[in-house]
Formats: sequence, C-alpha cells, structure tokens
Amino acid sequence: MTSTAYQQMIFVNLPVTDLDAAKKFFTELGYSINPQFSDENAASVVISDTIVAMLLTKSFYSTFTKKEIADATTTSEVLICLSAESREKVDELVEKAGASGGTISDKVQDHGFMYGRAFDDLDGHTWEVVWMDPAAIQG
Repeated sequence: MTSTAYQQMIFVNLPVTDLDAAKKFFTELGYSINPQFSDENAASVVISDTIVAMLLTKSFYSTFTKKEIADATTTSEVLICLSAESREKVDELVEKAGASGGTISDKVQDHGFMYGRAFDDLDGHTWEVVWMDPAAIQG
C-alpha cells in the first residue's frame, strides 16, 4: 500500500540511436523535455507528473549496465503502456506517433470496456495506449 502523501514516480530509461530525432518525436506527441535533466547524452521526456521517459544515447545507456543493449527493432525488451482518458485520445496519440515517424501496430484491442492500440517509437520501443471504462474498473 502506498502513502497518499508520497507520489512514487517511474523513470523509464530507453537507449536511442539519434537523441535529437527521439526528442523531436516525443515533443511532436505533445510531451515536453525537462532541460534540467537533459544534455547531449540524455533527454528527460515528461509524460506526466509521475512518469518520465529518459532517452539515453546508447553510449551513455551502456554506462548503467554490463548487459548487451537490446535492438528493440528485432527484440522485445519491454512493453510500455500508457493510459488515455478516452478512445479518441488513444487514437489521437497513436496517429500522432505514426505521423511523427513511428510505426503503428495494426492490432487493435477492443473489448468494449477496454480499448487499446500500440506504436513503436523511432528506436523500436513499443508503446501501448489503453482506455478503460471507469465504470468497468469500479465494478
């Protein structure tokens, strides 16, 4: 159980091939870059008050791990899922990703109470966007 006074955050660290292109991609999706935690090696993409995607050049990313960096275009290392406030917002974000150079998955999950789509960013990281009917969550 988490305390209501403390909002735990998540920082998703992702290796990227071209930091400037990755920053442009995410700002075109409507997210901002926090310059306080960004430099020539990293960009801090603010998804929400509690979610930050840290885009790291591969050389900088490799300083945090001894493991081989996965090629997300051929290997799935993580599925990142974001919530959306409506079906329309799911479609809007996914379509923005496609228009900004991302690859839209042709798989749509529509279960009535839950609707989701996905896209791969420029480096192949998969982002799912899901809306769930609040009434279904409560019930």
